[in-house]
Amino acid sequence: MFLKKTSVVGEKNGVSYLNGKVKFQGVSLNVYCYFVDGVLIDTGSQSLHKYFEAFIDETDFDQVMISHFHEDHTGCAAYIEKTKKLPIYLNEKTIDYCKNRAYYPLYRQLFWGKRKPFHAKPIPEMFTSRNSTWDVIDTPGHAFDHKAFYNRETGQLFTGDLFVSERTKVVLAEESILEIIESLERVLTYDFQDVFCSHAGLLEDGRAALERKRDYLLFIQDKVLTLHEEGYTSEEIRNKLYSKKYPIVKFSGGEWDSLHIVTSILNEKK
Repeated sequence: MFLKKTSVVGEKNGVSYLNGKVKFQGVSLNVYCYFVDGVLIDTGSQSLHKYFEAFIDETDFDQVMISHFHEDHTGCAAYIEKTKKLPIYLNEKTIDYCKNRAYYPLYRQLFWGKRKPFHAKPIPEMFTSRNSTWDVIDTPGHAFDHKAFYNRETGQLFTGDLFVSERTKVVLAEESILEIIESLERVLTYDFQDVFCSHAGLLEDGRAALERKRDYLLFIQDKVLTLHEEGYTSEEIRNKLYSKKYPIVKFSGGEWDSLHIVTSILNEKK
């Protein structure tokens, strides 16, 4: 199997980053790792370890904050534990899971590699870095352990996988649309400026982008419930709202699908 792997290193608004990319048969995925004020946010994927490890080696950080347990965010945490011996923080809900070998579908292992076990400490509700105080915000929905990080001094918000795109077309089977909406509402109560997403990078006018995502999901929620009341099945609603077929649906064996948006809304309404 031929995978094309690339990376881009850069800096925007005082935040350094590495953006690693994997492409295979028409499916292209990417993930960011950020560094600011002595804090490394997320660790990249094991499949791109030669890029992320070089970035880690060259970066002078004091602590690691992980937004959630998914393998594209925790892939090089074991390397940091081995080489840096610095504290790694993660939601306590998934600390035990990450101590052990990770089990997830083969297509995700193909793209993101096999995440090695690592040890983390419970992430606090607030932490300090070299020059700043940070709030740790509960933002479940994409993952049940998901966190976002807000720098009070700079007004910068690091949203992990809360945003990704304004118009969500496919989600994982376990994602909760209601929780994503509530998480967006929660972060919007903060006075932030820059928004750094783990897949979209720096969002220009981040507040407006998050508001548009929230409004889009509220619109989709209303459409799904209306169509359901009119007697349409989940599959029929999916076909009406999301007629385009996305490669990741077939490639993932249905783990990613537009249908999960519909079923999440209907199940949570009950």
